[in-house]
Amino acid sequence: MREISEILGPDGLLSRCVEGFSYRQQQQEMAQRVAEALARKGVLITEAGTGTGKTFAYLVPALLSGRKVIISTGTRNLQDQLYHRDLPLVRDALALPTRLALLKGRSNYLCIHRMETALLEGRLGSREMVDQLLQVRRWSGTTGAGDVAELTSIPENAHIWPLVTSTTDNCLGQECPVYDKCHLAEARRQAQEADLVVINHHLLCADFSLREEGFGELLPQADCFIIDEAHQLPEVASNFFGSTVSGRQLLELARDTETEYVREAGDLQEVPERAGHLSKAVRDLRLVFGVEIRRGPWQEVSGDARIVTALNKVCEEVDALGSLLERLQGRGKGLDSCLARCRQVAQELGLLLQDGDAGEDGVQQEIRWFETQRQSFRLNRTPLEVSGMFQARMASYPGSWIFTSATLAVGESFDHFQRQLGLEEAETARWESPFDYPRQALWFVPRGLPAPGSPDYTVAVLEVAVPVLEASRGRAFLLFTSHRALRQAAELLEGRIDYPILVQGSAPKGELLERFRQLGNAVLLATASFWEGVDVRGAALSCVIIDKLPFASPGDPVLQARIDALRKKGGNPFMEFQVPQAAIALKQGAGRLIRDVTDRGVLVMCDPRLLKRGYGHLFLASMPPMARTRELADVQRFFDREPELPDRDGYDSQ
Repeated sequence: MREISEILGPDGLLSRCVEGFSYRQQQQEMAQRVAEALARKGVLITEAGTGTGKTFAYLVPALLSGRKVIISTGTRNLQDQLYHRDLPLVRDALALPTRLALLKGRSNYLCIHRMETALLEGRLGSREMVDQLLQVRRWSGTTGAGDVAELTSIPENAHIWPLVTSTTDNCLGQECPVYDKCHLAEARRQAQEADLVVINHHLLCADFSLREEGFGELLPQADCFIIDEAHQLPEVASNFFGSTVSGRQLLELARDTETEYVREAGDLQEVPERAGHLSKAVRDLRLVFGVEIRRGPWQEVSGDARIVTALNKVCEEVDALGSLLERLQGRGKGLDSCLARCRQVAQELGLLLQDGDAGEDGVQQEIRWFETQRQSFRLNRTPLEVSGMFQARMASYPGSWIFTSATLAVGESFDHFQRQLGLEEAETARWESPFDYPRQALWFVPRGLPAPGSPDYTVAVLEVAVPVLEASRGRAFLLFTSHRALRQAAELLEGRIDYPILVQGSAPKGELLERFRQLGNAVLLATASFWEGVDVRGAALSCVIIDKLPFASPGDPVLQARIDALRKKGGNPFMEFQVPQAAIALKQGAGRLIRDVTDRGVLVMCDPRLLKRGYGHLFLASMPPMARTRELADVQRFFDREPELPDRDGYDSQ
């Protein structure tokens, strides 16, 4: 513990070696708790408010431990920040010889075999994809790591990436003709040899669910697991402990079968014909779902004869293609891989079509549901609860476990997060942000807004927002809980303010954020993807306006199934599940506002339920201690930089 204080203390090593470092008592206390947990192989859950410096608080004891450490993050951006900036900075300051490695999911690495196949095949959908493929080929000759993030000239969502990266389905593994040049295999080798490895939650759960053959050797070697952005882990775990069959997956199977047939066989013309039949059946199934993009429970599939017929046709075509590929078994590694994929997809489709198992209480233990995208669909099986499965996997790796985030508690309680992952026996600790919220931030809840379900609600929100945006001189995020409200607000706001308006979906997320920072007075309208993981420091973001309390959509099939199950068990799903989830989401959205000790800003929460419903106190108790007001004049004075803020202990109820 003395060593921690000598590093993170007011006159410690980092204050002398790291430019801009400032002592924070919360950071030092968190580092000491993490060090204790690592020393005794304990399980610790910590919430550290924005500005605590939680990254250094876990990196210092992790590096000092001398053990094999895995750090898992929620996003690739934080992975890159940890590996390329924070870790080398702390390691070098401590003068430690720790070997570091960065390991991402396979879709982040160039697959040389698939790139060469795409070049030979030449079937690309547009001139843009041809240009992008040529860019990838040129870059492939110079890259060392093969991390596609290096090629910034091609957008993250470009259609070329699936053609030049691999999936667990289409990877040939050690049978690949260019395995000795495989970037993914090299990244995994480096991770095996490193002392500290930075991964993400998807990789962690992929290993937990035994999906990633070949990756599983990494986790058993580790002594310590540090899970940053831990609030995202329950949802990621739910996805990985379930299964999905997608239209894209099926179309890629058909396409790869045709390609490998030409390469490795060529004497059984029924194979490409049957692959073509499968492609048509998949597209026909997407058509019968209708043009609307939606999510729904499995009852909507099983209750629609047209969908059932189309789905059965897909199953028949998968089986027929598999039977043909069995006749070619042993002719080539690529065709054998396609056969294995056929068998796996057929098994998954069979599980989707049969009734699931119910528990002793009669509640189904898995949720079957579907979602449609513009040109594809996904058929899903999701476990009702992941706590038991997660605990079983944790028990397989009996090291230290640290879960941390700026948003894990609801009020003072960690119960919601602990129940989701079965961590009821874990130790918990919480530190408030060191920021001076009463002086730096003002929380405004306007009067007179209608109920959020009213048809004119978004119109009323904009009537509140416009004078606030005038006072803030732009420099704002308007965060919405639905795309429909976002689109309506974008139309209503046009021409009403004199500041640049940026709308989510009009450009890639990174580009929108960069334009927002550069403009300095823009107003960005966005939904869920901008509620967290977005860091805009300084005056460019001085106001965050939130239209509604972020309750998940009641029509979401996974949420609805969990609500029904809790109700059957005699619980209160609204207070036990929906309110805690929304409170954590609100903390994330509000957390965009104050990112540094010099930031100032106003948070506008439009939803009148915050003060009129009994559960509102849970939201209030979960938020930072901002000054609070219901008067627009206070907002205007705040932005006029008048020193006096309203001295109120809370809101009045009017």
